[in-house]
Amino acid sequence: MAEKFKTSVGGQALIEGIMMKGPQKICTAVRRPDGGIETKEESSAHYAWQKIPLVRGVFGMVESMIVGYRCLMYSAEISMGEEAFQQEESKLDKWLREHLSEKVQNFIMSLAAVIGGLLAIVLFTVLPTAIVGGLAKIVPLDGWRALLEGILKMVIFVAYLALVRNMKDIKRMFRYHGAEHKTIACYEAGEELTVENIRRHSRFHPRCGTSFLVLVLLVSILLFSALPWSSTGLRVVLKLFLLPLVMGISYELIKIAGRYNNIVTRIISAPGLWIQRLTTSEPDDSMIEIAIAAIQPVLPERPEDGKW
Repeated sequence: MAEKFKTSVGGQALIEGIMMKGPQKICTAVRRPDGGIETKEESSAHYAWQKIPLVRGVFGMVESMIVGYRCLMYSAEISMGEEAFQQEESKLDKWLREHLSEKVQNFIMSLAAVIGGLLAIVLFTVLPTAIVGGLAKIVPLDGWRALLEGILKMVIFVAYLALVRNMKDIKRMFRYHGAEHKTIACYEAGEELTVENIRRHSRFHPRCGTSFLVLVLLVSILLFSALPWSSTGLRVVLKLFLLPLVMGISYELIKIAGRYNNIVTRIISAPGLWIQRLTTSEPDDSMIEIAIAAIQPVLPERPEDGKW
């Protein structure tokens, strides 16, 4: 099961499905209520910023949130069945679908995805600062403020993952996440994409969204430790201002960790791989079948065209 090459092909777990993104195509595969597999293919966009270090990390994350949210909504519709999905639709969603064009709906969905993602990041950034700032008014923390804030940030993140992991739908989604990683690992090993071959591979993968988020947290802890503590409000503002830089650095680190295999890159990858024990689970064969259906259409004709 030795890895032959590292591919840029990546994906995302969905509701009863998986999205895979290759150099030229994106494919979403979802299990229908009747047991069949529904797939949808689209072109993968290419932009000038994808080649600019630091900048590509920020824009790449925004793009991932937009594409991921759109595919997530598609998977919900297909996996539930059109009739059941329409019954579950909110009045607002129904009004938007009936009165607005598809392009406007996609724009609103994209905006909602970006805002939701940014709010989550802000929450993990601002909340620990506010808590430690308030605590410092009661208990003298001296030089331990930055360390305490970093520990609190990681505790909140891990506690959140451990909590949502027990939800029924999220638990299945994390199993699809495992299927996604196993399938990519099998492809990187140069093996035929069969259920039997894929099942033998690890569900942990260094080039994962979970690992990226963990790096964002760790880089922010190191970078923000140098910020002044004279004002909690000022510290929050500076953190928000530096957040794009944090994401840019984290992306470059995961690019390096995904491209090379040495003691330094293994250290960089280790925290993310550990947290993946919470965000991935072992899939069943039907989930692996979905992963195969999603990845096959996006694979380049020549594997070297999709090198990481």
